[in-house]
Amino acid sequence: MRVFPRLFTTSVAIFLLAGCQPASLHQPAMLPNGGTLEAAAQSCGAGSNETLDAVEACIKRDSLWQHLAHFQKIADENPGPKGHGNRDTGTPGYAASVAYVAKVMRDAGYDVTIQEYNYKKSEVIDTPSFGSATHAYALDRDWLVARQSGGGTVTAVISPPHGARSGCSAGDFAGFGRGEVALLEESAACDFDEQVHNARAAGAGAVVLYASTSEQPTHEARLMALADIPVIGVTTRALGDELLQRYRSGAPTVHVDVRVKRSSDVDYNVIADSRYGNPQRVVVVDAHLDAIYGAGMLDNASGSTTILETALDMAKTHTRNRLRYIWFGGEEIGLLGSRYYTKQLSHAELHRIAFDVDVDVTATPNFDILVANPKFAKKAKRFPPNVIPQSRIGNRYFAGFFKKGGVVSRNARFGNDGTDSFSFALAGVPNTGILTGQDCCKQPWETKLWGGYRGNYEGKIPSFNGGCVDHPHRWCDNLDNNDPFVLELTTKAVAYVVFELANRRFP
Repeated sequence: MRVFPRLFTTSVAIFLLAGCQPASLHQPAMLPNGGTLEAAAQSCGAGSNETLDAVEACIKRDSLWQHLAHFQKIADENPGPKGHGNRDTGTPGYAASVAYVAKVMRDAGYDVTIQEYNYKKSEVIDTPSFGSATHAYALDRDWLVARQSGGGTVTAVISPPHGARSGCSAGDFAGFGRGEVALLEESAACDFDEQVHNARAAGAGAVVLYASTSEQPTHEARLMALADIPVIGVTTRALGDELLQRYRSGAPTVHVDVRVKRSSDVDYNVIADSRYGNPQRVVVVDAHLDAIYGAGMLDNASGSTTILETALDMAKTHTRNRLRYIWFGGEEIGLLGSRYYTKQLSHAELHRIAFDVDVDVTATPNFDILVANPKFAKKAKRFPPNVIPQSRIGNRYFAGFFKKGGVVSRNARFGNDGTDSFSFALAGVPNTGILTGQDCCKQPWETKLWGGYRGNYEGKIPSFNGGCVDHPHRWCDNLDNNDPFVLELTTKAVAYVVFELANRRFP
């Protein structure tokens, strides 16, 4: 696994900040508060670290890697139908992941609750098809079916909306022909659900979503709600341009055939409360525990490991506010666990949550350092007015940690869309989060900031094939799809932010 020289040269500053000086540089290894690493190590296993220096001294890549490797072991011991390791929602691998986290947290002294909820999902069955009388488009290479797509067989004219190509506004579909297939461009202005909803309201019989850039390969569009019409997405930009050109020459007829199986099941969240701090002021630290299409080691066993290690190193830390760690289920299907959790809280229970820290992907080999700021969410206008201004403190803690260590961080371009913090933002809870990138495509400006290569953030590097995460037939999001140095660095950042928020005086 590659550690890129640009960030590696700054790692000494981070380690000095966190009190993790190599013994060869400083004997005996001293913490900033005057204690030694040797003394701090004695408290690591017990989680009785009362200072930030002591907490961060306990975060080491060997321990992190052991937890991550255990998630891989769970996946391998619970293979899916095609024999690949599996921790997807509704599988024995996910249930075993729940049991593992719950046991580790109980053993550390946390009050653990397994929260059950019912959910519905849509799975593609058989082999879907998309094409025309003269053109056959290849599944996986040219297009994918959107997650939570509806099923159906449609043969109809394909056309873009008469307004903006994205169809982000209902007005874009004025004059759209009922039963036609809507051709929509992926947009930064709205999410897939809005695009599909607008098209369906205009009478579309199916939707085809295409990538907004030529570099972006085919990838899955993730819908938060079950669609009742077939949704193809996301296709390559080249296919989208081809269909647009054919439309201008005379609206082409396309054939869409997607068959799905709708099912319902029970899913689980793991909730672990500290026994310290004011229960009237709760700081939630969350990660999603489920995978999609396999082992899910980067997405999101890495984030699950980060908050697990943070929780263990603060198990007996006395804090001003109560810490609550949550491993959510069903995130990959549609933020199912976090949506259920926030919606079932009473007004009083919700009011007690002062802040949420979301941890989603923390060990990307060809990494960025991104802070999930709700200000940049596509649906920020739907958040209660307190969310964006009150979230700034968490964002500043992340930025301050990395700045002090000489590491660049930036706000994620997509805010907190698609992560569990989105559920908290909708409920009025201020939040922040961290992620290091996944899939494709890292741009030149990003390589200038963090080094690495253009193209995939993970998987085959360099490449523009879309990486390992979120691809239904690759099965390569395994242990070797993670970087231990990045995992240690981001976990120290999370621990810093959690410690500061745990001891902050909230109104």
